[in-house]
Amino acid sequence: MHPVLIRIGPFTIYSYGFFIAAAILLGLAIGMREAKHRGLSHRIVPDLGFYLILSAIVGARLLYVLLKPDYFLQHPLDILQFWKGGLVFIGGAIGAVGAAVVYLRLHREPFWSWADAFAPGIAAGQAIGRIGCLMAGCCYGETCTLPWAISFTNPNSLAPLHMELHPTQIYHSLAGILTLALLYAIKRRLQGSGQLFGILLVCYGALRFAIEFFRGDFRGHLGPLSVTQWVALGVLILGIALFQMRRRA
Repeated sequence: MHPVLIRIGPFTIYSYGFFIAAAILLGLAIGMREAKHRGLSHRIVPDLGFYLILSAIVGARLLYVLLKPDYFLQHPLDILQFWKGGLVFIGGAIGAVGAAVVYLRLHREPFWSWADAFAPGIAAGQAIGRIGCLMAGCCYGETCTLPWAISFTNPNSLAPLHMELHPTQIYHSLAGILTLALLYAIKRRLQGSGQLFGILLVCYGALRFAIEFFRGDFRGHLGPLSVTQWVALGVLILGIALFQMRRRA
């Protein structure tokens, strides 16, 4: 694909960083819109968004580094070059949720209402952000012979070159779109706060678990599953439990 979106002399914009930034901005815009509709103090979104972005990037990069310790022990300076590719969505979600809990408690804001407000934006952000993965060649799939298989030819791509692969980046993006559509379709039918966020977790956990079977990059192994599959399974169970708890709240 095209890991570098624009290069003019020393000025370079990496495709991965561009689409991650676009995903964040879209997610915050949707979150602000949802906050207005829910009667929340949407004016705190810029400040809250700053801490969410920072903690999400740190969490996503940290998990990626932990999955590839041998490489980063040999190339420690590469740890900071996240704009070239290498963020794990689950790690970012954990970091962002942690920051949100602290920030919203300090400002005495209702956490679950805010979680529901940001749920659609998170799904939309995943759909956009995964385009950056496709452009950079990260999060690539196993080899396959399906009609929609893709092949990477750019020497700067993070994916293996000249091989027919599952377009797992597109699978992830479609999963985000499907989740977003479901959240908008059912959000008005839900009564308790936190339920929409629970459904987001269920969708993400289930779809991520399934897509992992088609991934070709290393995500660590723990028994018969990858590390991220175990985490996705945990997210799925957490989402089911949260939905049930908040329905009774």
